[in-house]
Amino acid sequence: MSTDETLYLKQVSSFAELPDDDLRELMAVAKKRIFRPGEVIFHRDDPGQVLYIIKEGKVKIAINSPDGQEISLVIFGKGEYFGEFALLDGLPRSADAVALERVECYTLQRDDFHRAILKNPRIAIHMLESLSRRLRNTDRMIEDLIFLDVPGRVAKKLLELAELHGVPTENGVRIDIRLTQQDLAAMVGASRESVNKVLGYFSAKGYISTGHHRITLRRPAELKERIY
Repeated sequence: MSTDETLYLKQVSSFAELPDDDLRELMAVAKKRIFRPGEVIFHRDDPGQVLYIIKEGKVKIAINSPDGQEISLVIFGKGEYFGEFALLDGLPRSADAVALERVECYTLQRDDFHRAILKNPRIAIHMLESLSRRLRNTDRMIEDLIFLDVPGRVAKKLLELAELHGVPTENGVRIDIRLTQQDLAAMVGASRESVNKVLGYFSAKGYISTGHHRITLRRPAELKERIY
């Protein structure tokens, strides 16, 4: 493993404060994995023995209702990690993880992860902070489902995606994720038909533009006004 790869964990918040020797020790037991676009990394209820740390690409975390409707919970990108729930509580996976594009990541086995936490308790503190943020985000998703109409939920989700995965262009901020209407519908808890109508309305108003499964926010201020 090259020096850059060995110290890659310095870019990951929960591991950034570890001494270089500890990082090298951790990366020495890490394994590199590559997943194709659309490939399932793990299913809900699978045994959870591995932590995934993303080096390149984006991963969708989602759950499916008994009738088959998908709800997307979050999208993780470079420098983020997922799969820690099962490593911490020993229970099966709580959701599906799917590669949205080609994903390159490092994996840590549960025993190696636990040894790292015992040796460096600050890892656990950072993990708890991260879990708290994710739980707060889940609370906000529930509030949105209760209090916002579909256009409001779509507008808010587009602004969130632009903030997390946006790329500035001459026409506005492009969300650098391949998004279908069904993907967006799963993120906001609505039907594809409803989201299609909302996107058409936003396009007609000039708030957004679409093309090649990418959405560009042209007038984010007006989009923000539509949330409430």
